[in-house]
Amino acid sequence: MSELDRVVVLAGGLSPEREVSLRSGYRVRDALDEAGIDAVLAEADSALLTSMRAVPPSAVFPAIHGASGEDGAIREVLGLLGVPYVGSVPSACQMAFDKPTAKAIASAAGLVTPSSVTLPREMFHDLGAAAVIDLIVAKLGLPLYVKPSRGGSALGAGPVHTAAQLPAAVLSCFGYGDTALIERLVCGTEVAVGVVDLGGGPQPLPAVEIVPGEGGYDYSARYTAGKTEFYVPARLPAGVAAAAASAALTAHTVLGLRDLSRTDLIVDEAGTPHFLEVNISPGMTETSTLPLALETAGHDFGATCIRLLELAAARGG
Repeated sequence: MSELDRVVVLAGGLSPEREVSLRSGYRVRDALDEAGIDAVLAEADSALLTSMRAVPPSAVFPAIHGASGEDGAIREVLGLLGVPYVGSVPSACQMAFDKPTAKAIASAAGLVTPSSVTLPREMFHDLGAAAVIDLIVAKLGLPLYVKPSRGGSALGAGPVHTAAQLPAAVLSCFGYGDTALIERLVCGTEVAVGVVDLGGGPQPLPAVEIVPGEGGYDYSARYTAGKTEFYVPARLPAGVAAAAASAALTAHTVLGLRDLSRTDLIVDEAGTPHFLEVNISPGMTETSTLPLALETAGHDFGATCIRLLELAAARGG
């Protein structure tokens, strides 16, 4: 039996990823309950600090996605409280959550990442959207992929195959953030590679190959059962799978991440993995890739959550 007395699973939040966060949180909470752990699900609201001071938890499992959950803010507050938590420290979260920063650090470490530009809303307004878009297409070519520089679940993100589609894509992106990351679209096999550290150092999990339907791997395809096919392990040659695993481990390491992460990659026709982004609070829903990879690697989901919480509790606040 675990020595964890009481665990708090943080979920919800006010970002557009709230619903997915709650699904992740309930799945973690339920897995802990089934293993006999006293676990409660809580939101980061005005009652949280009072309840944690009144009954300090052994450890916290953050499952808040999007802003405040993945940008390091809630972990800063947990640190102020002296409460141990699963996952990366705030400074690492800040670097990983900002996609252009993560791309720059990954590139400096030798990873291949698509060519890109990062521009705030003001540049399109002040300099003229048409002129800026012409420059982007001239520099990067087509097709492109547009996404908010911060955030996840493919919200405000999508491919652009013609120059005429770019203005609408940028406008959609700005519905979820004030800065757009526009990168060259790499065609190939989309894979997600989780990394988990259960006490013996970070280890990559089997790559999960993602094959969405005609609409692409959008929000609905990510979280609606049956809309996307997953192959675990990914259908990659052994050498390519090893390169993908190495890329995820490198990203986890150079960004200073801790406990768990998920790196998203595109493997091109030549077998080269292209780093897209890294997630420090991966989804834990029934259709999320990290739990699928854990199962394939022989790790029980509940036992993994408990082990991560035990390591956090041992570190202290």
